[in-house]
Amino acid sequence: MTLKIGILSFAHMHAQSYAQEIVAHPDAVLVGIADPDPARGAAMAAQLSTTYYPTEATLLSQGLDGVIVASENIHHRRLVELAASAGVRAILCEKPLATTTKDARAMIAACAAAGVKLATAFPCRYSPAFQRLKQQVSAGAVGEVLAIRGTNRGTMPGGWFVDKALSGGGAVIDHSVHVADLNRVLLGREATEVYAEIGSGFYHQDWEDTGFLTIGYEGGVFATLDTSWSRPKTFPTWGDVTLQVVGTNGVLDLDMFAQNLVHYDDRAGRIGWDNWGSGTDAGLVADFLRLIAGQEVPNLATGEDGLRALAVALAAYRSAASGESAAVENS
Repeated sequence: MTLKIGILSFAHMHAQSYAQEIVAHPDAVLVGIADPDPARGAAMAAQLSTTYYPTEATLLSQGLDGVIVASENIHHRRLVELAASAGVRAILCEKPLATTTKDARAMIAACAAAGVKLATAFPCRYSPAFQRLKQQVSAGAVGEVLAIRGTNRGTMPGGWFVDKALSGGGAVIDHSVHVADLNRVLLGREATEVYAEIGSGFYHQDWEDTGFLTIGYEGGVFATLDTSWSRPKTFPTWGDVTLQVVGTNGVLDLDMFAQNLVHYDDRAGRIGWDNWGSGTDAGLVADFLRLIAGQEVPNLATGEDGLRALAVALAAYRSAASGESAAVENS
């Protein structure tokens, strides 16, 4: 059976990678793209040899099995609810799941009421290095986990990412959710509180480009996270994801994107790091297709997982505003 997939918006840069994985998959077909930007939508449709639909409703009327939502963050709720009402089997929504916990819960409820499965796009779960780290921690390689030190430092993406009306914030909401999700997977515990310092010392705008979080978890474990757009435009790659797990019997370190070829690019006038090895998006999309087909996909993040990670980011904003620790809304 060939699964019919549609993509709602190419506003997020990850949409192109997801689309390419769909096109390359033997059991799926990319039926079309709906995008509010006609030039962008038509260009991507031509590149991917699919059809551009000027409205979401027209694409959703094509009898789709699954939908990927890759719009600006503020539109996630509307598009997920629209897709759920159209009768698709499953929806993969780009992170963060929403810009408020109210919207995230509404999305989860709408999908549950319609019998639609909701997944959150957390591709870092599919990193072979992270999978190995998870196995080692579960096997007790470091003993009892005491703390985790994490980073997700990247270059400032610009565009709608720095329009808070569309994104919901800056570097904190953009980057903290990935590592918050990885920490939760590693620990098997919920975050309870966050103390955060945020600032705009690099670009001096009304959105934060710098964030440093200390996250408390059930049982007294804590984690720190540098979640900043601190990499300059000339940095060889977009950023990093690193974790250091400290336990009673040892320490394990992960550098998720350390496998690089150095690329001297005369055309672009810069030196870049081109990643090699297993791509995380391939595993994410493959599991999404298995979800549509009714198979078990324990590694795929659910809507609830997306809500939990979002709650950490939003607690960071409340903490930074008050100057005190803020409770994570887990109920």
